[in-house]
Amino acid sequence: MLELMRAGGWLMWPILACSVVATALVIERALTLRRSRIMPEDLVSRIWQLHRQGKLGADQIEEIREGSPLGRMLAAGLVNLSHSREVMKEALSDAGRHVVADLERYLNALGTIAAVSPLLGLLGTVVGMIKMFTVITSAGVGNPALLAGGIATALLTTAAGLFVAIPTLLCHRFFEGKVDRLAIEMEAQALRLVEVMKGEREDAGES
Repeated sequence: MLELMRAGGWLMWPILACSVVATALVIERALTLRRSRIMPEDLVSRIWQLHRQGKLGADQIEEIREGSPLGRMLAAGLVNLSHSREVMKEALSDAGRHVVADLERYLNALGTIAAVSPLLGLLGTVVGMIKMFTVITSAGVGNPALLAGGIATALLTTAAGLFVAIPTLLCHRFFEGKVDRLAIEMEAQALRLVEVMKGEREDAGES
């Protein structure tokens, strides 16, 4: 690996840095965007049970808020439970935008790495070609060994840039789609909460 790094030239180091950062971000997002962490099972039903039992006080709402991103969103609606349906929905919508923004954290960074890595590889290709033509200008083409350094720089940096960019782009697209699905599901749960708490559903266990 060190030999490849040396052969690829100095541009291999920023490409390596991109791969390390991308790997860390992918692991962090994979752990953060688990559905069980974002949307605990039967949260709306548990809230309804607390409400029916008269136990849905400020402490319980704060516990719900701290429990999960969905809980944070629903708690914003529960705080406005005494207000009209429109006020409650607006509070849920505002909280939902903040929650989704948190879920999208670092996705722009992943997209940037996916875009920059092949450009770094392309820059390495240009640097390698310049190195080759410099050697040709000074020593001619009689000694292929002198051209090997430029060829290695051109090929290795291109391959390394693509090696980093392709999986990073795939992970970026996957996490974007996952956030979109979670946002839709959380919106459905928020609407269900409004219907339940405002009396349009007698049974919080309905789908």
